[in-house]
Amino acid sequence: MKLAVVGSINTDMTVTAERIPLKGETLMGDSLSYIPGGKGANQAVAMAKLGAEVEMFGCVGNDDNGRRMLDNLNRVGVKTEHIQVLEGVPTGIAMITVGESDNTIIVVPGANGKVDKAYVDGIKDELVKYDMVVLQHEIPLETVHYIAEFCYENNIPVTPRGAGTGLVGSSVAIEHGIMIDSSLMNHILELDEENLTITVEPGVLLMELAAYVEDHDFFYPPDPGEKSATIGGNISTNAGGMRAVKYGVTRDYVRGLEVVLPNGKIVEFGGKVVKNSSGYSLKDLMIGSEGTLGFITKATLKLLPLPKKAISLLIPFKTLKEAIDTVPLIIKSKAIPTAIEFMQREVIIDAEEYLGKKFPDSQSDAYLLLKFDGNSTEEIEADYDKVAKLCLEAGALDVLISDTEEREESIWKARGAFLEAIKGSTTDMDEVDMVVPRNKVNEMVEYLHNLHNEVDIRIKSFGHAGDGNLHSYILKDDLSQEEFEKRMAAAMEKIYEKAAQLGGKVSGEHGIGFAKKPYLRESLDPETIELMSGIKKAFDPKNILNPHKVFQS
Repeated sequence: MKLAVVGSINTDMTVTAERIPLKGETLMGDSLSYIPGGKGANQAVAMAKLGAEVEMFGCVGNDDNGRRMLDNLNRVGVKTEHIQVLEGVPTGIAMITVGESDNTIIVVPGANGKVDKAYVDGIKDELVKYDMVVLQHEIPLETVHYIAEFCYENNIPVTPRGAGTGLVGSSVAIEHGIMIDSSLMNHILELDEENLTITVEPGVLLMELAAYVEDHDFFYPPDPGEKSATIGGNISTNAGGMRAVKYGVTRDYVRGLEVVLPNGKIVEFGGKVVKNSSGYSLKDLMIGSEGTLGFITKATLKLLPLPKKAISLLIPFKTLKEAIDTVPLIIKSKAIPTAIEFMQREVIIDAEEYLGKKFPDSQSDAYLLLKFDGNSTEEIEADYDKVAKLCLEAGALDVLISDTEEREESIWKARGAFLEAIKGSTTDMDEVDMVVPRNKVNEMVEYLHNLHNEVDIRIKSFGHAGDGNLHSYILKDDLSQEEFEKRMAAAMEKIYEKAAQLGGKVSGEHGIGFAKKPYLRESLDPETIELMSGIKKAFDPKNILNPHKVFQS
């Protein structure tokens, strides 16, 4: 494959120290190193080492750093003949301070800022010779827009990509063309404390956003399991997470979006307003569209005041059926927890082995894990006390209250490790994400338990009992690849068919992408597919933006 990378070329100047200095403080450093870097150059080098034919397009200064960068690219086989060497402009520099397993970075764009429209005009004829062009956001944003317009005019497919943590192939380029990497478009632009909103670029990581707003006494509720996912990816899949029971999903927290359309035009949908009945909600069409309708460049998100206190209940039951049967009773009690999770002993054992630490309780094969939050213990005490009594009346063996930070961390760390723990227990696996009505969770879980015998393949499950979103993992173990794929396909077909019978849907929070497209099409009536096709044509008449995804053939 022939690949072109249009992007940044930096020298990383890295200083290590005992810790990162405080404001106004001077520290003695341990070491200083100069390392070839830049998001674009790093991508070019990595792809060349993987065996691709790669050319780097960009700018460097006529200085020692620029010469070192060109030498490094050439040494690994990356073509550099169209890199411009500029007089009077320094090569881009990233100044990195590393200490205490953390870092701070200041990027001085230098020559990267000269990768502009004029430069692109000079390389257009070269770009069309390549199977795929890769872009990032360490070059001017207007350059990226300009290349998008060029793609539209020339019917070149464009695939948006964030951190690449998705599980359904949403950011995999099915056709050759342009891939736009938004991971370095990662700036927090504005915290509006009066309107309780924050405006960010799409490459901001979920964990970075959560930490930032908490430092300012605010709370961003969506809580998908993958904390290293980008906000743009969360919006594109309408990610949910464990706190959806009380707080809802990503869609409930998106107030406004800035979007680049397939033709390169920039539009704004929504804003900071709380209410909006001004015509069609184009903003909401973008949420969950998986990059097929537009490329998100900015998002304004709703925040809440930060709850001051959280308490969790770990509740063992004799059977999983008894545990899950209790969930509708909890919901009806009006004492709505932040999260309601179910788990089984077999998955807990995997987590114990993975973490090297025992789970706080071992008396049962089935558990509910509930969290309550509020501004004080007194505020939430009545809720969790009501739920505790309800669970005991419904057959719970005990109610364990995690009212210390240590206990809280121990339980939720185990829950957070489930995915990696299951992955570590087998040779390979694939995930089935589906959602059913709350009152059908038990029936779905029981079906999954029986299915592994029917298809003769191991299946492990856990999930969000409070919102009906189940995660099942089909494990390869010692099966051959051919046999694994055969049995996995049979299992998935049966799982999605059963979910549909129960009134469920083929995805609760991971999206459809490329991998789940056949199951979505099977679950939709022709009229719905026709409507989706019409929406796609309205936004993207040339079908160049992330083609062959979601419902498209």
